[in-house]
Amino acid sequence: QVQLVESGGGLVQAGGSLRLSCAASGSIFSINAMGWYRQAPGKQRELVAGITSGGNTNYADSVKGRFTISRDNAKNTVWLQMNSLKPEDTAVYYCNAAARRFPLDRPSDYWGRGTQVTVSS
Repeated sequence: QVQLVESGGGLVQAGGSLRLSCAASGSIFSINAMGWYRQAPGKQRELVAGITSGGNTNYADSVKGRFTISRDNAKNTVWLQMNSLKPEDTAVYYCNAAARRFPLDRPSDYWGRGTQVTVSS
């Protein structure tokens, strides 16, 4: 089993900042990539930011220049620094990892339970 636990969500005023953390644990042989997704009421889940084990990153256009994803491969941990938050950033944020549980395992997606981020006007 692979478990992902998020933390750092909360309520913040527009223009403020939050930092989300996600730690992966369990039967992990390797992690190819980790990322953050979000889902707002009435909308589909979307990719916010992703990062590979080599440090390559990608961001949704809506958060470029405001959010920064980083990782510590040794600790299987990923962070999302969110600055200049807007009300439209309000959503449940989910941590994701593409991981192998053993050598030659096909990488599979694992998900955290999510953490609520609410940005007030």
